[in-house]
Amino acid sequence: MNTPLRRLATVMLVMFVALMGASTWVQYVKAPELNSDSRNVRTLYREYGNARGPIVVAGDAVAQSVKVDDSYGYQRTYSDGDTYSAVTGFYSIVHGSTQLEHAANDALTGRGDQLFFTRLRDLITGRKPEGAAVETTILPAAQRAAREGLGDQQGAVVAIEPSTGRILALVSTPGFDPNALATHDVAAASSAYTQLAGADGNPLRSNATLETYPPGSTFKLVTAATALENGYTADTEIPAPTVLDLPQSSATIGNFGGGGCGSDPITIAEALRVSCNTAFGQLGMDLGDDAIREQAEKFGFDSGLTIPMDVVKSVFPADLNAPQTAQSAIGQFDVRATPMQMAMVAAAIANDGVLMKPYTVDRVRAADLSVVSTTEPSVLSRAVSASTAQQLTDMMLGVVNSGTGTAAQISGVQVAGKTGTAQTTEGAAPHAWFTAFAPADNPQVAVAVIVEHGGNAGNEATGGRIAAPIARAVIEAVLNS
Repeated sequence: MNTPLRRLATVMLVMFVALMGASTWVQYVKAPELNSDSRNVRTLYREYGNARGPIVVAGDAVAQSVKVDDSYGYQRTYSDGDTYSAVTGFYSIVHGSTQLEHAANDALTGRGDQLFFTRLRDLITGRKPEGAAVETTILPAAQRAAREGLGDQQGAVVAIEPSTGRILALVSTPGFDPNALATHDVAAASSAYTQLAGADGNPLRSNATLETYPPGSTFKLVTAATALENGYTADTEIPAPTVLDLPQSSATIGNFGGGGCGSDPITIAEALRVSCNTAFGQLGMDLGDDAIREQAEKFGFDSGLTIPMDVVKSVFPADLNAPQTAQSAIGQFDVRATPMQMAMVAAAIANDGVLMKPYTVDRVRAADLSVVSTTEPSVLSRAVSASTAQQLTDMMLGVVNSGTGTAAQISGVQVAGKTGTAQTTEGAAPHAWFTAFAPADNPQVAVAVIVEHGGNAGNEATGGRIAAPIARAVIEAVLNS
C-alpha cells in the first residue's frame, strides 16, 4: 500500500511543481511579451484608461491625450501632425505605435524605471496614474522651415546642433496626419492605415532615419577627410582628367555636364569646390577602399543608432575592387546613407572633428513637473583631427562662396557646405543633396537635405539648385531663433 501512495504523492508533487513553474513563467518571464502584444485588450484598456504623457516641442504639446466618453477613456490628439509626424510617429489602438510614441513609450505611459517612485507615490496616495511628458530638442522654427522648404517634394531634412548632438529639425515628406490613425473608430483607423501604407512615398516610413540613399558628391567630404587624415593637404594636387578610365574594366567616370574641372592636375580643395568626379574617383583608388571605409565608420557609417528612435545603418560596401572604389569615393556604387548620417558628417566637421551622439529627447518630466531624467550630450567618436576639420571647413566655404553651393549663401554669415547630385536607377532623375553648417567660425547648426529624384525640377535638378535653398532656410531659422 505504501508504494502506490508514494507514487501518487510523487506524481502530485511533480504536477504541483509544473503548475507553479508554468504560472511563474507566464506571470514573470512572459509578462513583458504578453503585455506588449497588440492583441492583449487588457493592456489597451489599461494604457488608454490613464492619461498618456504629452510629447512637447518648445513648451507646447504636439501630441497629447484628451479625455473622451468611451470605453477607452483617453484619445491621442496631434497638433500640426503632418509637420511633426517624423518625430512623434503615431499611437493607434489598431496598429500600435511608431517613432517617439514607440521609443519613449515607457515614459509616456509612466511605466519607465525612472518613474518608479512616482508610481509608488500614486499607489500610496490613491492618485490616478499619469504618463510623463517627453520634452524634445526640436526647434519649431527650424522644423517649419524644413517642412515648408520641402513642400510637396519627397525627401527629408535633418538639422543638428554640432556641439551637443541635439536634433533641431527632423522632417520627412510626404508626411501624414497621425490623428487619422489615433481615432478609436477601428474601421476608420484601419482604412487610414491602409491608404497611407499604399500611398506614394510611403508616408509612414521616415525618410530621415529609416531610408538610405546614394549620397552622391556629399560623400566627397568623407573621401577628402580620408586623404587629409593620411598625409594629403588641401593644396595637394591630384589628377583630374575630363574622363577617368577605370582599370580592370571598360567603364569610365565623367564630370557633371561632361566637361573638365578647370585644370589637370587640380588641388583637393579646388576639386571639392567644383565637385570634380574624376579627381575624387582617382583619389579614392589611390587611398584604397579600406582607408575610406575606416574613415566612414568614424563618421558613423556601418553602425546602428538610436535617437531614441531607431536609425538604420548607413553603409560603405566591403571588398571593393578598384573601379568600385572609384565609384564609391564619389558616393555612388553601393554606398548608402541616411539624411541623419550626412548631417552627422557635417556636424562632426563643424565640431572640430568630434561627432556627438544625436538625440531628440531633452528631458522627461513627471506629471507633477519634476524632472526625472535629462539627456546629457555624449561623444560618439573622434571622426577627424581638429586640423583636418579646419581644412575641410575652409574647403566647404569655397563650395558655398564660389563653387557649386552658392544658393546657400546668407548675407553676413559664413556657410560651409557640400552639394550632391546622386544617380539612382536608370531612367530616374537624380537625388538632390546638400549638407552644410553655419556660422563657420562658431557653428550653431549642421543640416542635411535630400530631395528625391530632383523634386519638381526632375532631371534638371542639382543639389546646389534644389537642396541648398532649403538648407539655407533652415540655417536662417536656427540663427534667427
